[in-house]
Amino acid sequence: MTETGDVVNSVAPLDNVARLMGLIDRCQNRAHGLPGIGCLYGPAGRGKTTAATYAVNAANACHVEAMPIGGVKGLLRMIVIELGVKPARTTEDMFLQVCERLARTQRPLIIDEADHILTDRAIEIARRLHDVSQAPLILIGEERLPQKLQHWERVASRVLSYVGMENASAKDVDHLARIYAGGLSLGPDLKSALLSASRGSIRHVATGLSNVREFAAINGLTKLGMAEWGNRSEIFMLLRLEIDDTRWQSAMRAIRDAMRVEGSQTYIRAYRREAADAAWQPVTIDLARA
Repeated sequence: MTETGDVVNSVAPLDNVARLMGLIDRCQNRAHGLPGIGCLYGPAGRGKTTAATYAVNAANACHVEAMPIGGVKGLLRMIVIELGVKPARTTEDMFLQVCERLARTQRPLIIDEADHILTDRAIEIARRLHDVSQAPLILIGEERLPQKLQHWERVASRVLSYVGMENASAKDVDHLARIYAGGLSLGPDLKSALLSASRGSIRHVATGLSNVREFAAINGLTKLGMAEWGNRSEIFMLLRLEIDDTRWQSAMRAIRDAMRVEGSQTYIRAYRREAADAAWQPVTIDLARA
């Protein structure tokens, strides 16, 4: 079992994963005659793509990430491939392939990074895929996606529900700690500091926890609080702030320049499980003290 697989299969308790799954359920089980387009929106780092990846497994969804290049033909080609079909040569034929397969399977279609398809032709193609197949269509994008969709009335009028992604919560930190810092006992003060430094970003929480695990492995620790971690969270939070002032940027460069490696130790990560169907458990191996 890979570490990536463990992560994908362990994110179900996250609040924002539940929000996407609830949106898919409403679109799938909508009353007769109602539209089946859903819109999931929020700032970067709130776990939208992670939630979509989970939905592929839990709801048999077809998930593609729209690209700023390739246009409609590139988008349809990605969808056709994700549906397990060999792409046809022309845009028209690929459109028909997608419609036929979605109509037959009723798999939810999730278009991530939907801000890249906000052109007259691309968004109209997305609407027609929904109208022809009647399969749920979930558009995922940044926080202003709902407002941008109002420009196309035929699309906006078919949106059954808009769902916003919320900031990471203390409960999310607890769940992510079991994934990215498994085997460690983290003090509530450290968890609170990591949440504060993340500014609500699931991605930043995960990155912070990964840094904590690496720090613990290098130093042979199994329990950490703010006394051991120090003020690293506050420093990383400062580096994430996007401020154009030249004096601020100069100060941040000075902080980065001051971060240099004074020494290093080699370590490995090992996991074990009691049975073939049991959960993997991390094993701490401190080579520095061996």
